[in-house]
Amino acid sequence: MKHIILIVTCFMGLTAATAQQVLTPEILWELGRVSPLGITNDGKSILYKVSTPSVEENKSNSKTYSIPVQGGSASEITDTKRLLKDKNLSPDGKYMLTHKAIKIEKINGKDIYPELDKSDVQIYNGLNYRHWDTWNEGNHNHVGFAEVNKVDSFVDIMKDEPYDSPQKPFGGDEDYIWSKDGKSIIYVCKKKSGTAYAISTNTDLYEYNLETKTTKNLTESNLGYDTHPTISPNGELSWLQMKRDGYEADKNDIIVRFKGIDMNLTANWDGTVDSFSWSADGKKIYFLAPVDGTKQLFEVNFPGLTRIAITVRQITSGDFDVTDIVGFSGDKIIVGRTDMNHAKEIFSYDFKKNAWFQITKVNDEIYSKLALPKIEKRYVNTTDGKKMLVWLILPPNFDKTKKYPTLLYCQGGPQGALSQFYSFRWNFSLMASQGYVVVAPNRRGMPGHGVEWNEQISKDWGGQVMDDYLSAIDDAAKESYVDKSRLGAVGASYGGYSVFYLAGIHNKRFKTFISHCGVFNLESMYGTTEEVFFTNWDVGGAYWETNNAAAQKTFNQFNPVKMVNKWDTPMLIIQGGKDYRVPIGQGQEAFQAAQLQGVKSRFIYFPDENHWVLKPQNAIVWQREFFGWLKETL
Repeated sequence: MKHIILIVTCFMGLTAATAQQVLTPEILWELGRVSPLGITNDGKSILYKVSTPSVEENKSNSKTYSIPVQGGSASEITDTKRLLKDKNLSPDGKYMLTHKAIKIEKINGKDIYPELDKSDVQIYNGLNYRHWDTWNEGNHNHVGFAEVNKVDSFVDIMKDEPYDSPQKPFGGDEDYIWSKDGKSIIYVCKKKSGTAYAISTNTDLYEYNLETKTTKNLTESNLGYDTHPTISPNGELSWLQMKRDGYEADKNDIIVRFKGIDMNLTANWDGTVDSFSWSADGKKIYFLAPVDGTKQLFEVNFPGLTRIAITVRQITSGDFDVTDIVGFSGDKIIVGRTDMNHAKEIFSYDFKKNAWFQITKVNDEIYSKLALPKIEKRYVNTTDGKKMLVWLILPPNFDKTKKYPTLLYCQGGPQGALSQFYSFRWNFSLMASQGYVVVAPNRRGMPGHGVEWNEQISKDWGGQVMDDYLSAIDDAAKESYVDKSRLGAVGASYGGYSVFYLAGIHNKRFKTFISHCGVFNLESMYGTTEEVFFTNWDVGGAYWETNNAAAQKTFNQFNPVKMVNKWDTPMLIIQGGKDYRVPIGQGQEAFQAAQLQGVKSRFIYFPDENHWVLKPQNAIVWQREFFGWLKETL
């Protein structure tokens, strides 16, 4: 009997110990990353891909699975073509839409001077000479079509044009579609090159007629982004549209062209659309949008030319993000869903029962062994009398009688939504699991709190938003469990800029800083970043425009380099060598300024990474250095 009791006791102890595991960088990089592919042609199953990083091999390996729409056991498959309808297949089944890189421009010295074939030089007559993480060598993405099973029959519908479709750097086959009748191809393109390309966001939808071989601009009157062309079940062209040229974070609206009239279905709704999908009957559009620190599912009716009012309605709510619309199954919509403690899985949402059901459970076994952080939502008063949502992420097994070191998280963008996302680098669950309270404010500039809140940050980078940050951390510091002597601030991109700026104004609040690919010197940033439209809009213009009050205020008052003499706090600076959005000089200048002033600092350089860190082993190094610095300085 004593032996039985001993065995049971040991088992209970083992179970308790297992339950007390916490998320580590190594466990984070064991998680499978789910990518929904679609619902099968028979409507019975969902296909999805799972990419699993291999730290040892320094790459990700992926497999494709099928699972019933009602849930159950998943089975691995190797051939998806026969199971999924291919949107790139023409309605008559004869042709496939595709794209390929075509050499258009002579950029390399040996292109211009063939006899100097060993020369290593690139020659440019305008900007856009590099973008995101690659240099322009004269190749452009071109849309075309080919006969089914005859790849060599590719017809380039953009022949000799020095433009890109899909758009660089992130565009894919969502940038082109067949018309309803299959007689034309509609594609997204910004038909500008060189400097004109770098200062504009004016993409348009173009229609290529297969019979006449002519192309026309369908959205010429709109000066901002026109993207995500989609044909409704009834044949109407619909897309996402931003109105203002140069403003990449403008309000994104759903447009439907019906009987020659462009109908803006979300014009009177105070939000911005991420993505959308038509209902099977063509009477509604379901879309995803940020709202109140999350991303949720909405619907808007399509009235045609009737007198029925257009109404936007929020369908889902809760402390999670709806990330993808996969498709529909009866009374259910199939979506991707995530929250700050869980990587994306596939769920169904029942419209009639208002009920969620988790379909895939790729990472459930790993999470079942972990003690996870607690997520709290609060609202903080700002200095201008508004209410600001702030996420608090508390360590696993949180004990309010203890005191915890606390991190202010500064979001990038600057108009990026701070929602219930699950990052594999800036992971709140991981930070909290290492013993830190994380304070994540939905400060000025973020979508999901109305267009006015979203737009306020432009040309005010160091203004109200900095007060918002300080309001958030000061409010959290009132809690008995926050160790006010151990506060840190961390962030990337605009969040990295925020760290550099706070270092000059924080008045001894913070004990340490971490900036990843942060903007440090706005003048050199303006002179080296690739998408100049962004700095023109958000900063206000060029530093040499002495009569431009907005630009001069930004470059002189809101420029971290102007306040570097006030730095007195340890700082970790991280930079990617192939980051052309926030180029390497930003990190180098900040590190040099810190070192020459005797400020404890460290520079971590990833030669082959861009604005992000993507390779598994590099990512592990990033995490270990991140937490090592915090342990050392906080």
